[in-house]
Amino acid sequence: MRRRALILLLGGAAAVLTLRAQPAERLWRVGVLMGIAQDDAGAERRVAAFARALQELGWTDGRNLRIDYRWSGGGTDAVRAAARELAGLRPDVLVGHTVLPTLALQQATGRIPIVFTGVGDPIYYGLVESLARPGHNVTGFTNFAPMLGGELLALLNEMAPRVTRAAVMFNPDVDPTSMAYAGAAADAARSLAVETIFTPIYAPPEIEAAMTMLGREPGGGLLVPPNDFTTMHRASIIALAARYRLPAIYGLRQFPAAGGLMSYGIDPLEQFRVVASYVARIFAGETPAGLAVQAPAKFELVINATTARSLGLHVPPALLARADEVIM
Repeated sequence: MRRRALILLLGGAAAVLTLRAQPAERLWRVGVLMGIAQDDAGAERRVAAFARALQELGWTDGRNLRIDYRWSGGGTDAVRAAARELAGLRPDVLVGHTVLPTLALQQATGRIPIVFTGVGDPIYYGLVESLARPGHNVTGFTNFAPMLGGELLALLNEMAPRVTRAAVMFNPDVDPTSMAYAGAAADAARSLAVETIFTPIYAPPEIEAAMTMLGREPGGGLLVPPNDFTTMHRASIIALAARYRLPAIYGLRQFPAAGGLMSYGIDPLEQFRVVASYVARIFAGETPAGLAVQAPAKFELVINATTARSLGLHVPPALLARADEVIM
């Protein structure tokens, strides 16, 4: 009995020593540089969707993963400083949301893998060599869908048939690819009997000047494709659209969420979910150079019914049936 007890005691002690000797599970690290402020509408939903998608793939923040977030809102210099700070943490993967943060991350490191989302044309910005073969340490998911310009105009025409002149507002210095949306809107305008007016804006005062001119005569409407500059100044755009009673459609959900009439564009939560899939694949040993850049596959229609009523618009039943979200 003593011999058996001694063997059991020694065996138990060896097991404890073995457990103590085993290394702890590695903590992987991701740095995320957001292109919006933390208090921006939908910001928390996006990062929550990203973390939840990673968890579904086996990566839980606080267990085998640490996610460090930095937020934009302080201008170009602040974004670049945040990018350098994140790169200095030596994460396994960096995530860039929108163009400026992704470019800042690319400038901060040529080694750490970067996955982007919400970028227009990554070839134009020099982020990748081609969509199929990115080539270096950057890949991701683009929101570039030029045909969206025509669809935006068609939806605006369906919501507000009295619109005969639609201004396409964008800042070409911030995102020159917005011209492709404007071109698609102009092509669609021919069959809709709507005149399109290209309205490039470069500074905040030009927003009011352009919308004041548009609102002087009846029949005016506004089309705002995805653009970092217009998104940053959406509060004034929405307020001016309300002042001049201009039906407006936007390429991003943030606008109707803040009081704009309607939007049609990429599903931002879906983009963050698929970004998580690329992060997990890089953890598993794949490289950005071998992960093709993906185009958007899912779009959402959001209608602000309260704003429609304030403009005297009746939302057609067909649009209500198509809407992914109706804000009351």
